Amino acid sequence: MPQLNHNQDTICAPATAQGTGAIAIIRLSGNKAHTIIEKIFRKKKLKRFTAKEVKTHTLHFGEIYSDNTIIDEVLISIFKNPHSYTGEDMIEISCHGSLYIQQQIIQLLIHNGARMASAGEFTLRAFLNKKLDLSQAEAVADLIASDSEVSHKMAMQQMRGGFSNEINKLREQLIHFAALIELELDFSEEDVEFANREELKILIENLKNKIQELSESFSLGNVFKSGVPVAIIGKPNVGKSTLLNALLNENRAIVSEIPGTTRDTIEEEISLGGIHFRFIDTAGIRHSNDRIEKIGIEKTYEKIKQASVVLYLFDAIKDTASEVEHDVTEIKNKLYDANTPLLTIGNKIDEKVEEQASLFFSNTLSPLFISAKTGRNLSLLKEKLLSLINANMLQSEQSIVSNARHYEALQKSLHSIHNVQQGLNNNISSDLLALDIRDALRHLGEITGAIDIDKDILGTIFSRFCIGK
Repeated sequence: MPQLNHNQDTICAPATAQGTGAIAIIRLSGNKAHTIIEKIFRKKKLKRFTAKEVKTHTLHFGEIYSDNTIIDEVLISIFKNPHSYTGEDMIEISCHGSLYIQQQIIQLLIHNGARMASAGEFTLRAFLNKKLDLSQAEAVADLIASDSEVSHKMAMQQMRGGFSNEINKLREQLIHFAALIELELDFSEEDVEFANREELKILIENLKNKIQELSESFSLGNVFKSGVPVAIIGKPNVGKSTLLNALLNENRAIVSEIPGTTRDTIEEEISLGGIHFRFIDTAGIRHSNDRIEKIGIEKTYEKIKQASVVLYLFDAIKDTASEVEHDVTEIKNKLYDANTPLLTIGNKIDEKVEEQASLFFSNTLSPLFISAKTGRNLSLLKEKLLSLINANMLQSEQSIVSNARHYEALQKSLHSIHNVQQGLNNNISSDLLALDIRDALRHLGEITGAIDIDKDILGTIFSRFCIGK
């Protein structure tokens, strides 16, 4: 767990990933940072380097010494409080990537008064020193973990304060009326109202709608963050594994003419249009007496419930319209959410067969016809998948919630706002109204850290970070 006595210790840690590379960066932060670096760093042609005398945000080339032995030629970056990432005096040492060199430098830093940083402790100090609010600090971890254009955009928007600004605006509006309500309590014997109840009703309705909007964006944000789960389902031998291989452009799943080859789910990720999709190849749906295959089919139904998009694949040459309609109806009954998109796809097609099949299936199903084997119309399938995901939300300035802790706090604040609304409608007393408003403010404040956060919660949040960040 990160240390919270942040003003007492000077910390150090490697800021680059483990392993050998051309360059490695070691961070040092705290009130002894400059004193420690002066003991081990010598600028070329100078007998002594005095960090306190140089300007902040400057680079200096020289050598790291252990007694009179040169450890490495390095470049150090000087940052002076409060103009640094942590808000403290801070040094970044760029050395050669040798693990031995890194270990020697870290040992020197510790020997001269630093200690090893805990996971996320540099960012924790940035939060405690008010360089970042809590939601921005959490976005740092999301930015490091981002592996697609969409997850990167969400993390950058949050780190730059987009989400925090939304929350702060909501709190500021509510704080104004909270102050007036609290003032009424001081004059309770005079029975006066400083807060206009009609204006407060309008504000609470607007707040409720905005918080509801942010809460509802979590389902989308969570999917963007972890990848859109797409279940590929259908009868045995219709080409599900071939489709997965074609989408991945590699032979990931076993393809065989023998029905029931896939008996477990296979999951792989690809990026389409900057969005991660998790494609799930499932066991073919049919009646089977094979115990292992039946378990696989049960897993298929589980994946249908978990999927954000379902691709129902059928054999466009062998299957009839009535069979496909029957399967589609059954699958819809298995969906967790009736609004989950279900794409009907006719496989094993060529140009001639597509014209005939289009007439045969068009009245009721309007499927997309592809050939997973030759790649025919796969680009159309990818375009269709992207059109189903509301990626346009990311093109606007609207905040998208992707953090479960934020979602929980929004839900709690929404409950409190609902209580305020009910209280206004029922003309309850100012003291009871004030309690619900305080609750709403507290839950919104938990998101950005505007209120005091429990140490255990902070420890849990920052323990997700890598050492050195």
